[in-house]
Amino acid sequence: MKTQKLRTTELLATYARTPSIEIRNQLVQLNMGLVRKVAYRISQQSCEPYEDLEQIGFIGLIRAIERFNLRKGYAFSSFAIPYIRGEMLNFLRDKGSTIKIPRRWQELYRKGKKLRKTLELSLGHPPQDCEIAIALEVSLQEWCDCKMAIKNRLLLSLDASLDRNEDKTLTLEETLADPHEQKRQYWQEERLQLQGAMSHLETKTQKAIDFVFLRDLSRKEAAKRIGVSTITIARHLQKGIERLGTELQNSAAV
Repeated sequence: MKTQKLRTTELLATYARTPSIEIRNQLVQLNMGLVRKVAYRISQQSCEPYEDLEQIGFIGLIRAIERFNLRKGYAFSSFAIPYIRGEMLNFLRDKGSTIKIPRRWQELYRKGKKLRKTLELSLGHPPQDCEIAIALEVSLQEWCDCKMAIKNRLLLSLDASLDRNEDKTLTLEETLADPHEQKRQYWQEERLQLQGAMSHLETKTQKAIDFVFLRDLSRKEAAKRIGVSTITIARHLQKGIERLGTELQNSAAV
């Protein structure tokens, strides 16, 4: 029996050649889990019902299907999630929904902002999100979700008027060039860059980084899954972080 990933790839190839609603609906059915995962995360951060976010998320999934290009070699899930999340955030902004920012995330965001300056000095270049997440010892997903929640709270006030002079006003939204699309592209590129850098690591080091920083498992749990001691996990993490920093810096210089 074919895996979901293989079946998705085959259907995307068919859809690129001969687009049809039937094939698109099959792709939506196969990848509903992506929408549900993002809808659950955002429902925990906002006052909107999960069901409403899920419905909006399917619009993002369909847009991702329409725009996906197999020849670029990206994983469809990595490409689609920013579109799904972006649609939900646009929905929240347009409704003016209140975003609940957990205290832990507020503190994490403050630490990340301070750490950004320190990392820029030590790395010699502005740090990427994946480098900040590693330094904070949190998953890339959590750091991006944290940033998104903070920034989305600010985006909810986009329609507030900015006084230019006494007889004319301009909304903040009118001064920006599609910030949502820029964010989607940026986060997608960040994740793909990290995946490329990870491919240069040894298998066990890859797994250690993946389990601890991307899947947000404890070091003890990661050690159990890989079949090594927690001390060995710590060594793999240290070695992996150093190598990732080098690889990401090299890719940024290209």
